[in-house]
Amino acid sequence: MIDIATRLIIDELGQFIEDTTSITTNDVVIENIANWENDPNNNLKDKIVATLVNVEEESTLKNRRPTQVNLNGGVDYITPPIHLNLYLLFSAVPDQSAAQAYETALKRLSQVISFFQAKRVFTVKNSPFSSIADATTMSELEKSEIKLQAELYTMTFEQINHLWGSLGGKQVPSALYKIRLVEVKHRITQEAPLIEEIQNNINATKS
Repeated sequence: MIDIATRLIIDELGQFIEDTTSITTNDVVIENIANWENDPNNNLKDKIVATLVNVEEESTLKNRRPTQVNLNGGVDYITPPIHLNLYLLFSAVPDQSAAQAYETALKRLSQVISFFQAKRVFTVKNSPFSSIADATTMSELEKSEIKLQAELYTMTFEQINHLWGSLGGKQVPSALYKIRLVEVKHRITQEAPLIEEIQNNINATKS
């Protein structure tokens, strides 16, 4: 689901930029931004690069009830899904051989921010330009369950320095977004009889 959630957003972002500028959707890519300086084919040059930099579990949905009553009157024990928050870093890589390369990168970053300002909630239904809508590897039920919320995550100067230091590359214009909630589940169900009576077999001690 992590790849699906990322692709859903990237496809919509690419279409937004194509509609508002002359930039094509091929210029919005999912890649490790740490590779941009050592890219022999310049595949990341002059592109908007989306990089997953962190994954965290949504703690408020962690303690969900693992049981439900089935049609036979018994109880199904179900492994609960994990709800994740993804931290996507959107970087505008400048074309260092072009004039005003850095200024162009800043404009592209502004386009990213404008996109998320206009659209904060993502579903398959409200994302017609995403390839996920036509994916045959997912059922319609699975598609209908996808709902992502994007919010700008503001880092301190210390956090920015640490992030780019861990990426091992020179800093480029970027913005970090927190994508909530990505549901990851591999359904494992085990049926057990319904508990109807509790017996106490402990003998009372004599006084």
